Formats: sequence, C-alpha cells, structure tokens
Amino acid sequence: MSSIEVRPFRRADREQLTGLVNAHVAAVVPGMSVSVNTVMNQLEREPGEFMVDPWVMERTTLVAEQRQRVVAAAHLLRYGTDAAVSDSYRDAGEIRWLVFWPGAPYWPDSAESGDALLGACLAQLERWAVSRQFADGALPAPGVYGIPEQWPHVRAALERAGFAHEGRTEIVFMADVNALPSPRQPSITGLTLSRAVGSNGTRLSALLADEVVGYIEVETLGAGERLPRPGGWADIGNLHITDEHRRLGVATWLMQEAGSWLRFARVDRLLGYACPEQDDCSSFFEKLGFLELTRTQRGWTRTPTGRP
Repeated sequence: MSSIEVRPFRRADREQLTGLVNAHVAAVVPGMSVSVNTVMNQLEREPGEFMVDPWVMERTTLVAEQRQRVVAAAHLLRYGTDAAVSDSYRDAGEIRWLVFWPGAPYWPDSAESGDALLGACLAQLERWAVSRQFADGALPAPGVYGIPEQWPHVRAALERAGFAHEGRTEIVFMADVNALPSPRQPSITGLTLSRAVGSNGTRLSALLADEVVGYIEVETLGAGERLPRPGGWADIGNLHITDEHRRLGVATWLMQEAGSWLRFARVDRLLGYACPEQDDCSSFFEKLGFLELTRTQRGWTRTPTGRP
C-alpha cells in the first residue's frame, strides 16, 4: 500500500475535492453537480441551515492524499455547549460528510485511505471531548444527505469505525417537471388557487371560499452556482391536505398547478421526500411519475471513547 498522508484541507485541494464530492452527488441525483465555490462555501458556513449552523463553534476539513491525489475528504463540526444550543446538538461533534474513492483495479487500496481518514476524524472528535458523535453525508447538493444506499463503501467504513444507524430512513424521489400532468379542472366545484410566500418555498394553496383545504410549497434550487446545466431544480418543501378533503383529488390538482408554475420558472426537475412507512405518499409520487432515486439512512451515532 502506498503511503497515505492525512492532513488539513488546503485551498490547492479544491478542484480535486470538488471532483470527489460530485462523484458521490451524481451517484444519487442524476445530472446534479456543484461548483468549487459551492463546496468552499460549505466549508466556511451553511447559511441555509439557519437554525443549526449558528450553534457550530468549530469546523475543520481533513483530506487523505495518496500518490499526490486527494482520495478521501471529510468535513467536521463541533457544536456549542451553552443553553442556546438544542439538547439534541449540545456538546456534540459531527462528521458532516465523509467521501472517498471506492476500490478499483488501478487503485485497490483506496478503502484503506478512507479508514485512515476516518481514524483521523475520530481522533479530532476525541480531542474536542464531545459527549456525542454523529455522522452524516450532507453534501451541498439537493437530495444528498444521510448515507445513501449508493455509498456502500462509506457505510461500511462508518460501521468499521463503530458508528451505527439509529435514526430513520428516507426515500428521495425525482420527477421530470415537463412530464407532470398539465392543470385540469379541479375535482371539487369552487376550488381556486392562491399563491404566496411559504415557509419552505412558494406556497400554492387550494381554497374553498375562504378556507384553505390544502397547499404545496415548492422551493427552486437551480439559482446561481448549483446549476448543473441549463434548467433548474426544485424541492417539495411541504404538501398538506386537510383530513376531510383527502382522497378527493386536491393533492393531484395542486401538483399539476405546481408543475405549471415550475415550467414557467424553467425548472425541469422536482425532488420529493417520504419515509418507507408513508405508503400513501410514495404511491402518490409514483402515480404522478416520480422515480425513486435513493433510500438514505439518517442518524448515525458513535459512543465516544471512555463513555458508557
């Protein structure tokens, strides 16, 4: 095995690091990629995580270099200990993401590089003396978080290091916006549409008289440096129908209207999310032409050394 140097990230690593990140992104979301600046910005702070990011007290990025190639990288966070930090994050350390090249005939010892880097990550978490250790795969790209099933080499490395999946599994879906059905007459007489700012994107609400009987929120993600090509991406931030108006076609009508709105915005890919136990939600997405991209595991934890 060639010698492996694990060291702090240097600015000169940015192109190789971005290539490594995008290889992992593209295995989950087809056609998705991020720019060098997007990766670099995440290493400094994550303003989109407006609740959690202010709790971060320290950040560090490590890489493993082998034969003058960056073969593995990880980004680590240490959360604060004061009362302003949520109980679930207080005094915790997190491997925000860990990526490395899987084994190949021309590079058979890449797994050792991943293990070496992960060992350095654990050493950093121990030096921080945090009470809890978390791991995730939250790369700066839509739909890429947790440990997706397309990263078996990362999952295996975390398990070898003592991490265990103790959280939930989520399904990520994707639809071709141009293939979504065009708006039709609503199935309920008198149903009208209104548009407003929502908590997770633009909110399209279904109204009966003055009563909101359902809404969908879609957030466009294709602005600026996240554009992988001409066109754009969007997320379903919220989809809610009141109990008494479910199974009456309201959700389907709202999705049709959302598709029309997104086409005007020149968005051509839409991401949606569900948990495996949400059979109705998954069936709804599949009926409208969404494809399942991945099942990703969130909530990886490890007990720090010397703690029960």
